[in-house]
Amino acid sequence: MEKKNFRPDKIMMYFRAEWKVLALITVSGLIYNLGLMAGPWFEGKMAGCLMQILTGTERFPAMLRLAPAYVIVIGTVQLARYIKRFYVRRFANNVNRRMKRILYRTLIHKSRVELEKEGAGNVITKAISDVDDCVEGMRKFTTEIFDTGVALFGYVCMLLYYDWRLALCSMIFPPFSYIIAEKMKRIVQTTGAAYKKQTGKLNAVTLDRITNAITYRVFGCEKERGENYEVHLKEYEQAAVKANIWNAALPPVYKVIAMAGTVMILYFGSENILGMGWTSWDVAAFTTFLACYAKLSDKSSKAAKLFNVVHKAQVSWKRIHPYMERASEAVEKDEIAAQNENYNAENSDKDMKNGPGGSAVHKSGQQSEKNSVKENVAVADHLTFAYPGSDPIFKEISFTAKPGQIVGITGPVACGKSTLGKSFLCEYPYEGHLTYGGRELSSYTENERSRIIGYLGHDPELLGDSVENNVLLGDDDNVWPWLRAVCFDEEVREMEEKEKTVVGNSGVRLSGGQAARLALARTLCHGKPVLVLDDPFSALDRNTEKQVFEHVKELSKDRIVFLISHRLYLFPEFDQVIWMDQKMGTCSSHERLMAENPQYAELYRAQISEKDENILSSEKKDHPDGAQKYEDIE
Repeated sequence: MEKKNFRPDKIMMYFRAEWKVLALITVSGLIYNLGLMAGPWFEGKMAGCLMQILTGTERFPAMLRLAPAYVIVIGTVQLARYIKRFYVRRFANNVNRRMKRILYRTLIHKSRVELEKEGAGNVITKAISDVDDCVEGMRKFTTEIFDTGVALFGYVCMLLYYDWRLALCSMIFPPFSYIIAEKMKRIVQTTGAAYKKQTGKLNAVTLDRITNAITYRVFGCEKERGENYEVHLKEYEQAAVKANIWNAALPPVYKVIAMAGTVMILYFGSENILGMGWTSWDVAAFTTFLACYAKLSDKSSKAAKLFNVVHKAQVSWKRIHPYMERASEAVEKDEIAAQNENYNAENSDKDMKNGPGGSAVHKSGQQSEKNSVKENVAVADHLTFAYPGSDPIFKEISFTAKPGQIVGITGPVACGKSTLGKSFLCEYPYEGHLTYGGRELSSYTENERSRIIGYLGHDPELLGDSVENNVLLGDDDNVWPWLRAVCFDEEVREMEEKEKTVVGNSGVRLSGGQAARLALARTLCHGKPVLVLDDPFSALDRNTEKQVFEHVKELSKDRIVFLISHRLYLFPEFDQVIWMDQKMGTCSSHERLMAENPQYAELYRAQISEKDENILSSEKKDHPDGAQKYEDIE
């Protein structure tokens, strides 16, 4: 869990979060880059000593003193370099992991509609490639602060020390490489954005080919889809070349421009040695100055290249920034919700403790229990839904559902049954009211709503993981009770690795009925106060359906269950039935619909045999509450 004051949409927050690692980078970076100044100094001293030995003014032991000292200093500098690079990489890895974790959590809470609109390929590109590029820019920036910034400062100081006039003249050229790099900002960002866009398209096409490979093979579309893939691949390659050619071609140009000052150093430096220049030099000073400038030019070209890397990272940050902003908003909303929950809990405890006497406390407890029941009620009042820019799918639907009730939803094909179920997810705005606990469902935060609504749609959406992990989702629990609840335990016991058996991507190794039951087991295991089950028994035979339904009913005594189905033979056992037709919905009991709604009665009788109807009638007659059961609900 991120710290409360961490803002994912602020780049500086990632640096602050890694301050310990950055402190080690700072110390080792300073030692390394300041130690680099010793290299040219020793090289100049050894060159001067060699000249003195050749002229006979110095003896060989002098070189023996310089050489070991040079080796020790260079060894220390390289050790500091290793430490710095190690922790820079650790910093980058930590930031990368943090960003991807935040982005993943944001994607989890985005609605299916938003994800489908953006496209799977584009989402994959943002979740992986854009984060990598953004972190790479941060890593380069962190590295070059020391490898370029500190080193440049040190080299400039040395050049000014040896001859400030010549230093200023020769350093005219490196800034031109920075100016050119900055001028390239627009083209680098434009080509980078185009490359990211094509990457997303290629990812989407690749995912499509993998997902629908069998369909393309069966219908003989492989050639056409292959040609389409080649078109996207060619566009991706062209975009990649345009985006990367500037990063590959410009650094040598930057270096040539920065090295132009060498001509001035050779000319004026030779005059210094001859005693005709601005400063009197020996060979050691000339060698040191030239070596410093060469290293400064190299660092300058890298600094110019850094500009282009940062520009590329800016493109990626702009693409993922909306996700980070959304994560910040979610953290703030969750904190407010948690504070409200704690405040309400504290006040409730105070009210219980401050009650005037035992009877008052008892009454307070009763009132609290009544309020609790009221708070757990789901109510729709003139609920209307339409997709943006289209006519209403349904309108004016009203119902009240209490904990322990099972509400059936049915109607003709394309009457809006599934859409009514999805209304609980609040993926699209609705009209009218849909409340839980007296509060509009759309007003809950995504995290709050995810703790209330459990949803199982047509697609089981299984993980490419084991049976156990598909049900428990990482929780430390016993999976077998949930498998037994959906009559899937015996089949799992016969699998090669039992509950550890991997079901494959999207449950490809399972039959339709097995996949549906596994998804239902997961929904029941992570049961929420309100369960919306969209045709969970469609792939089951009647006997298995009956058993699973009994288990669902047993496990949902304190929950509200909305069960969408076009198979009606279990509907007499439901507490309420919502019949949908002609964009309208009628909420009543099974008995009343049978008596008052000819369409419902006809559909029910068409699906159930006379023998089944006699059995159900007998079961109802033997029920202790009898026919009054449905009257009480009204």
